[in-house]
Amino acid sequence: MTMSICETCGTQYPDTPSHCPVCEDERQYVGANGQTWTTHEALKATHALRMQDEAGVLGIGLAPDFAINQRALYLPTDAGNILWEALSLVTDEAVTELKARGGVDMIAISHPHFYASMLEWSEAFGNVPILLHEADRDWVRRPSPNIRFWHGDTHRLSDAVTLIRNGGHFPGSTALHWKDGPRAGGALFSGDTPQVASDRRHVGFMYSYPNYMPMRPDAVRGMQARLAGYAFEDVYGYTWGRNIIGGGRAAVDASFERHLAALAA
Repeated sequence: MTMSICETCGTQYPDTPSHCPVCEDERQYVGANGQTWTTHEALKATHALRMQDEAGVLGIGLAPDFAINQRALYLPTDAGNILWEALSLVTDEAVTELKARGGVDMIAISHPHFYASMLEWSEAFGNVPILLHEADRDWVRRPSPNIRFWHGDTHRLSDAVTLIRNGGHFPGSTALHWKDGPRAGGALFSGDTPQVASDRRHVGFMYSYPNYMPMRPDAVRGMQARLAGYAFEDVYGYTWGRNIIGGGRAAVDASFERHLAALAA
């Protein structure tokens, strides 16, 4: 079976469709040159996986940049070794490196734009479960028994690790809270809901980032309420270098107020 990967969003499909519903949605876009596709094998010929420390955890991303250019993070927690986010490419070298560190016990993904080649990653580690929020079920392009849908506003994986449905960007947009790590004070792994700003002192709340559509005030207030009980010093954003290291809780709180005040002006 030929499985194609959209070159704009990085999502893998079980065939070669005529269009990419993920990119045609108003939160994403079709590139100026129209819909284009690649395959996992073709991507291997042009790209490698960059693996390096990302503010105290192992980051993994494509080199050169590809599609949305998210990076995944390897989190060795008391809930097991979690791969946070997925990528369009899996390589033997990356799998060997992660197995040497103890392997991957589960994959958790923040939202549909980062589903990428999630089944390739799951299969590479013995069909480990992929945790997705059920509100985003319809965006799964390759259904599989490896995918475990969770529901509600929180999904506790251990005493220290909780998945939190922030919503706003997608109904099931998820953040991961790690109470004990990777540094003292804990961390929020937010994907892009909220998204760490380029100044690394604020976060932003957008329904569509590329199309500049701000998140509605009610969605932002809902996220504010769901995150209210969680302490964290650090916030890890969606891609390389987009992290707030130290003062993360205060930065998020101030950003909630800034966004709501701007929309009310």
